[in-house]
Amino acid sequence: MRFILAVISCVYACGAFAQSGRIPVAAEHGIVVSSHHLASEAGMHVLQQGGNAVDAAIATAFALAVTLPSAGNIGGGGFLVYHSTDGFVTSFNFREKAPLAATRTMFLNDEGEVRDNSNHEGMLSVGVPGTVAGLVLAHERLGSMAWSDLVAPAVTLAAEGFPSTRAMQGFLEMLSRTDDPLYDATREAFLKGGTDVYDPGELWKQPDLAASLQRISDQGHDGFYAGQTAQLLADFSARHSGIITLADLASYEAEEQAPVHGIYRGYDIYSMAPPSSGGVALIEMLNILEGYDLAGMGHNGAQYLHVLTEAMRRAFADRAEHLGDPDFNPNMPLDRLTSKEYAARLRESIDLSQASKSDSSQFAALYTAYESEETTHLSVMDGAGNAVSLTYTLEHSYGSRIMAEGTGFLLNNEMGDFNPIPGRTNSRGLIGTPPNVVAPAKRMLSSMTPTIVAKDGKPVLVVGSPGGRTIINTVLQVILNVIDHDMTIAEAVEAPRIHHQWLPDVSSFESLGISPDTRRLYEALGHEVRLRGTQGRAHCIAAEGDLLYGAADSRSYDGRAIGF
Repeated sequence: MRFILAVISCVYACGAFAQSGRIPVAAEHGIVVSSHHLASEAGMHVLQQGGNAVDAAIATAFALAVTLPSAGNIGGGGFLVYHSTDGFVTSFNFREKAPLAATRTMFLNDEGEVRDNSNHEGMLSVGVPGTVAGLVLAHERLGSMAWSDLVAPAVTLAAEGFPSTRAMQGFLEMLSRTDDPLYDATREAFLKGGTDVYDPGELWKQPDLAASLQRISDQGHDGFYAGQTAQLLADFSARHSGIITLADLASYEAEEQAPVHGIYRGYDIYSMAPPSSGGVALIEMLNILEGYDLAGMGHNGAQYLHVLTEAMRRAFADRAEHLGDPDFNPNMPLDRLTSKEYAARLRESIDLSQASKSDSSQFAALYTAYESEETTHLSVMDGAGNAVSLTYTLEHSYGSRIMAEGTGFLLNNEMGDFNPIPGRTNSRGLIGTPPNVVAPAKRMLSSMTPTIVAKDGKPVLVVGSPGGRTIINTVLQVILNVIDHDMTIAEAVEAPRIHHQWLPDVSSFESLGISPDTRRLYEALGHEVRLRGTQGRAHCIAAEGDLLYGAADSRSYDGRAIGF
């Protein structure tokens, strides 16, 4: 517990401040927002030691791999967007890849249907992990502190333990009820003696994860993609009918790439380019909505929600038709999709008095699978004004739930984000694109949308969220809440959200927050509504003058914004 006690001491001795309720935390020297308070504290501690935003983001991400096993990870992948205080902008793509032995129809039986949910369960569902490679590359390009110092808090948290959280109880109870040998190592890591559920607050230690993290600390990239960790993973895969090999791990590399860029009401929008669909769809929607007086419509009024829905409908249709891994789809029309001229044509097709209809026959050859909402996002700004927006995931909650013996970390099931049955679509929302069928070494399409908004060359908003395909629309609404509705960052994060994704042709409303009268007026325009629980868990930062303001979404059980 030395690290935890040291951080707690520093929180008070160094004048750190943590968010409470709907009031954003204000800070002068740096701020970290994530889905677990211990991870936010790890990142803040790095800032207090003189690290920059990238250093703090790396420390936070590794700490989340310990404290938030449902989504924080070293066995998954994601994206990072960076904007410096002097105007330099870049991004890092560490999305998982299909193994080299993957095939277009690898999940199908003789009848052409998905076999035993194999794209989501079992070793075939696991993509080659990218998180460690991405964090290493970001550190090589932009980090300032020693690599080992950034991994050390996570090693300590795993080795010395931290209090088990109530948010894990459902997963632990599920594990205790299964005896499938595929999950032997998972039960050993997560249950007392491999059998009993930890009570909330009980000290939970993860020695195998600590050892894997220590190898990453000592050896960097090769501490995961070569040597003992890689051998353990490859051997486990071979024993359980998987196809990930040492060659897959050795050949994996993250990529630095240019983000997509748009302008909305004078603000620069920087977000993730493909293989994320998020940035393109976000900018397309903002371009459409720029032509309306959103502030005059009033926040979450029926007319406002109508035009939001119509923008969402059109952007998600384009997402389905065009987007995938750029290494396999070199002719994606990104410039057109993000142009003001294209948005103007789409805006002309919107009837303010009547909902459009999503036609599932429009792209008869399209299919995509369900995209899980279990992801996590963190935002960081340092005292100099440099900003990081980082979103990463295991796909489903706790990913595949599979752990190779001796590694201590859960593996993703991201192969389910590919189109398992090329050429199928239906009105229930099974939509996708030929660009997103399985191929060896291909990255699966994602909706993760880490985003930075800048004004006059300096970051003013750091935004992101988990939530599967709802991520894009959550990020959109947080940005609109700040720019168009003049909300504080905490108000923008807490406000009720809606979602529409073209197909199925249904809008989802969070069950609390949208008034019954508004819903009736919205439905009178021809929209179908279903109520849902919470949408997303946005962890965001706003910069105003000399102060930074952070807000952790109250939808996140253990989330916290911490600054100093």
